[in-house]
Formats: sequence, C-alpha cells, structure tokens
Amino acid sequence: MLIECVPNFSEGARPDIVEAIVAKVRAESSARVLDLQSDASHNRSVLTLAGDADSLFNATLALVGACLAVIDLRTHRGEHPRMGAVDVVPFIPLEGATIKDCVALARRTGEAIAKAHNVPVFLYEEAASAPHRKGLEDIRRGQFEGLEAKLKDPQWKPDFGPAEPHPSFGAVVVGARMPLIAFNVNLNTDDVEIAKKIAKGIRHSTGGYRFVKAMGLIVDINGRKVAQVSMNMTDFTKTPLFRVTETIRNEAARYGVAIAGSEIVGLVPVQALIDSAEHYLQLTGFSNAQVLETRLRSE
Repeated sequence: MLIECVPNFSEGARPDIVEAIVAKVRAESSARVLDLQSDASHNRSVLTLAGDADSLFNATLALVGACLAVIDLRTHRGEHPRMGAVDVVPFIPLEGATIKDCVALARRTGEAIAKAHNVPVFLYEEAASAPHRKGLEDIRRGQFEGLEAKLKDPQWKPDFGPAEPHPSFGAVVVGARMPLIAFNVNLNTDDVEIAKKIAKGIRHSTGGYRFVKAMGLIVDINGRKVAQVSMNMTDFTKTPLFRVTETIRNEAARYGVAIAGSEIVGLVPVQALIDSAEHYLQLTGFSNAQVLETRLRSE
C-alpha cells in the first residue's frame, strides 16, 4: 500500500526552522520525503511524503510535535490563510490504496494528534463527519484569530480534542482526498483587487469551474509585490491547467494587466503537463507513448 501525504505547515520564512522540522520527520519516520517547498510571503511550507499507513502516521505525529515546539501563531504573519501551526494534513491514495484506506488513516491520525498534543482536530473532505465540514475553506474560515469564537458554536465542535484552540498552535485539519494540483498564477500588477476579482470568477463556489478553488493575494517575488491568483485544482482531468490559465489571461486583459508567470507548488501528475503541452503546441494525433521516459519505463 502506497499513500501520499502533503502536510502544509505555517513556516516558510525561516529556512533553519523549516529544515529542523523536516529533520525531525525524517528521524522519527520511515516515510519518504519527496519534496519540500517554502514560501516566505505565504509564510508556509508544503511537504510531500509517501509511504505506507504506519510510516505516514508516525511522520504526521512527528511533524505536529516539531511544529508545536517552534511555531507560535500569535506572532505568525503570512499571506496564506491558516488556522494551525500544522494547518492541513491530507492523505491521498496512490498504489494499492483506496480512499477508504486514507479515511481510516486520517481518523486514526487525527485522534492520535488530539491525545498526544491536546490540539483540536477537524476531519475534512472524504473523512468529514458532516457535510458542512467537507470543504477546507469552510473549516478554516475565520483563521487562527477567529478560532476561539468558532469553537464555541456547537456545529464546529472538533472531531477530536478540546473545544478550544491550543494557545500557540491553533487547530489542525486532517483528511482524505484524491490528488490535486496547487497552481499559482502571478499578474504584472500589485493591485490585489484584480487578483481577487479573477479568483471569484474562476472558483466553483462563486460560479466558476467545478474543480477549482481560488483566492487572490499579494506575494513578494524578489522584493517586488505581485498580485497572485492562488489555486487548488482538485481534478485536472475535468478542469485542465491550460483552460484555467487562458481564462485568467482573458480576465486579466479586462483590467489592462497580463500574466507574469505561474508556479506549481509541490508535485504534479505528468499527465497534467502533457495535456497542457498538447494544447499549447496544438499537437494532433499525439500519444503518451511518444514521451521518451514513458517508453523507456515500458520497455
């Protein structure tokens, strides 16, 4: 059984702290570290792990303990919304694993986090305990600063742990989902309102593409403030990267701005890139068997 885990934690501005956190995960788990990406403007890091259920369980417990020791959300500042020092922990089925396996792992891990660290834990997506808790954006709404008031509402009682935030850590969201792509598009403007309007137009919750979650924010790129449309693409086979990119390009032109660049955070299925190459190169009759690396692996 092979499962992917992509925890997001609320530190991206202090490389030494990020390295110490990841070192703790490596030391206490046999899970394989596939990727690590940190963003100082977001003040957030995305760690990609893979392994069996037990190795990922141990990795997550180690990550929470390490972050609890060095991250204090009372002084944390960053552009990305967050409610916890470890903000979200999704488990994703790969080889020999099902979404049910990941749901079971999410529940086991969430309960263990609450017991070990006295931290409130919410379950989301396929592991959610109620329909209104399925969306990460709904659980996170209000962020760390609004968490104390939110937990007083009976409908937002945590699935595990105390009904009050940890003073420095906040709360953590653990769940199971299918693969997604974290995709950001930068605009050649520092007007964040343009990015917010574009995000509103493309995200599903406000009438856009079914498999897109999006928000507009400001990021710092090489000392320059840039408006960014930050997205989670939850099913690239139904809403491909190129379609969203072209929609952003057209919407940006309405406001007299253009796309300045884009980025993928973490890992991406190769098919998503092949689909975009096929679109932009206007390839006809193209087959994945023509990809050199694919052919080599199949021989």
